[in-house]
Amino acid sequence: MSFFDNFGGMLSNAISNHPGGLAGLMSDAFSQFGGLDGVVTKLNDAGLGSRVNSWLGRGENQPITPDEIRSALSNEYLVSLAQKLGVPTDQVASILAQHLPAAVDQASPDGTIRTS
Repeated sequence: MSFFDNFGGMLSNAISNHPGGLAGLMSDAFSQFGGLDGVVTKLNDAGLGSRVNSWLGRGENQPITPDEIRSALSNEYLVSLAQKLGVPTDQVASILAQHLPAAVDQASPDGTIRTS
C-alpha cells in the first residue's frame, strides 16, 4: 500500500467519523480562518470566483488546481491548515483541490454556505 493510499484512507476515515461529513470537517478545520466563507472569500479575491460560484450553484463543480490554491492562500495559512487537518504540509494544497469543491457544494445546498 502506498503512502497516498494509506493517507487517503486516513482522510476518508476522518470524514466519515465527523458528524458533519466532509463539509463539517472542512468547516471545523477552517474555523480559525472564518470557516468555509473565509476560504471562499480568499479564493474570490484571488480571481477564482467563477470556480467558486460553480460549487455554490446547482451545476457541475469546476475543478481547482493545487497551484491555484497555493496562489490564493498564503503559505502560513496552508501550514496552519495542514496542522489542523493532520495532513502533511506539502500535500494540503492537493487535498484542498480535491475536496474543497465538494465541501463547499455540500455546505451550500441553497447557494449560500450554511454556518451551522
